[in-house]
Amino acid sequence: MLSRLSSGARCSRRTAISSSSASSSVSSSRCSAARIVPRLAATGAITTPVFRSQIPALFYSTERVLNLRTGKKNGRLPKTAYDPSRETENCGVGLVASLKSVASRKVVEDADEMLIRMSHRGGVGCCPASGDGAGMLFGMPDAFMRAKAKEALGIDLPAKGEYAVANVFFPPENPDVLKDCKAVLERLTKQRGLEVLGWRPVPVDNSMLGQDPLDSEPDTEQFFVANNSKYSARDFERELFRVRKMAEEEAAAMLGPESGFYINSLSSQTITYKGQLTPEQVSQYYLDIKDPSFITHLSLVHSRFSTNTFPSWERAQPIRMMCHNGEINTLRGNKNWMFSRGGLMASDYFGNDTHQLLPATSDNMSDSGNFDSVLELMAKASERSLPEAVMMMIPEAWQDNPNLSETKKSFYEYNSCLMEPWDGPAMVAFTDGRYIGATLDRNGLRPSRYYVTKDDHVILSSEIGVIPELKDSEVKIKHRLEPGKMFLVDFNTERIVPDDEIKEQIAALNPYGDWVKETMIDLEKWTEDAAITRAPFNYSQTNRKLNTFGFTGEKLEMLLLPMGIGGKEALGSMGNDAALAVLSEKPRQVNEYFK
Repeated sequence: MLSRLSSGARCSRRTAISSSSASSSVSSSRCSAARIVPRLAATGAITTPVFRSQIPALFYSTERVLNLRTGKKNGRLPKTAYDPSRETENCGVGLVASLKSVASRKVVEDADEMLIRMSHRGGVGCCPASGDGAGMLFGMPDAFMRAKAKEALGIDLPAKGEYAVANVFFPPENPDVLKDCKAVLERLTKQRGLEVLGWRPVPVDNSMLGQDPLDSEPDTEQFFVANNSKYSARDFERELFRVRKMAEEEAAAMLGPESGFYINSLSSQTITYKGQLTPEQVSQYYLDIKDPSFITHLSLVHSRFSTNTFPSWERAQPIRMMCHNGEINTLRGNKNWMFSRGGLMASDYFGNDTHQLLPATSDNMSDSGNFDSVLELMAKASERSLPEAVMMMIPEAWQDNPNLSETKKSFYEYNSCLMEPWDGPAMVAFTDGRYIGATLDRNGLRPSRYYVTKDDHVILSSEIGVIPELKDSEVKIKHRLEPGKMFLVDFNTERIVPDDEIKEQIAALNPYGDWVKETMIDLEKWTEDAAITRAPFNYSQTNRKLNTFGFTGEKLEMLLLPMGIGGKEALGSMGNDAALAVLSEKPRQVNEYFK
């Protein structure tokens, strides 16, 4: 049996929590939102599969928000500096966990305190109550979810790990869209042999929100799914991953790419509470987090400061498996390579249905969103563990590194042919429920510190002093995250796994050294073995060729000569006052027209 609220009941539940003034503001914003959300045609659910490559990701762009607020068509919108392909973030990140997997209220309260004390790392609009985004990811609060399922649905949940809960955003105040989106998610869930248990509206208090987040505030409900022991624990996660991807695809096909339908998380291990909030507002807005029975053994927290991005409820972090401080400066190349290899990607588990998970990247997602999407694909569609996927995406400096073992060098060299590095500066915290950890890219420009307490709790964050009540007498270990290194907690073994140990174990899983020797061709070695000789240089044609290709005396002296002598490009700081190639009356090299 599904638990649903009517449109009117939904409004009264929200406004009952708020003050009278806030209630009127919310009602007003809700009414305007209801007018602009597109409605479905009365044709029923779409059943024809749609390739995901044909549908943009579900995010609000600046142009979309301007369209909603002004009512003007895209062609008449004012020009903006917004470019979705240049979306980056610089944020506050942290994690709290119990090494022994002991769920407690302390983990929740420490995570909330940590997040609030990183408020200076988050951005706000002209109204201080309108944040760039903040959120918290928790290990599944089993006791809390059991109580709420009994209260809202009248059911007893299966054993822990045999059920999943999703936090889902729906377009606000549109019962038709709400009904159809739920129908899509339920149908796809049943098609995979999973049991739909029901829906629970998530109680929220929006009285402290600014106008911007209020204007786009979604309706949030929890979706309960049972495994019924048909799938193993790993395959259960894979099927949930498939259902989420396909549901997003169908919703985009029905409603358009910026409908407001968004699945924050769908997992048996973790659940995410996030939104276009300030760090202080997260636990105030989501009343679940304030409930004393809400206990967990792990949490990731994130305070977002977006760079050249438009804040939205969907872009807030943590995402599904990670949160990120910094930026991915190789993003364009990373996305292009992921698109290009999409036709060759295949999963032993998903087989011919692998296309349902692709493409993994999008120009409509931030750098963090793209990273999380690829990380989830690598960890769930393949047999790789989460630490192995992280090693592939954020390798340490392995070339010309005498301190690295040959086993690890071979691992990195082989996998460099499969996945290019996602270079920052970046620090990424990650979890899948089995592991929680963080890694710093090889540039090392987003440092973090971690503490291990005597009561077997670990705390890691991009700041120090985030848990002020923590006394030195309670700390067993304190250290910093080093460039290229990984901090990892394995809940199965209840310990922190040293960087060298986990990486050597992963590197030894396959004979990467043999694969490199047998399959990789070194062009320099190949030319030496082939005894290829160069034709003698004809100096009588030098001046003619230099003139033909636009080389000047200045270039010869300032650029080519230092390169020939020192083997590296010359450095200078005088600037370049030459005319732009397109405006120059002199012959210019073709490449100069693209600078």
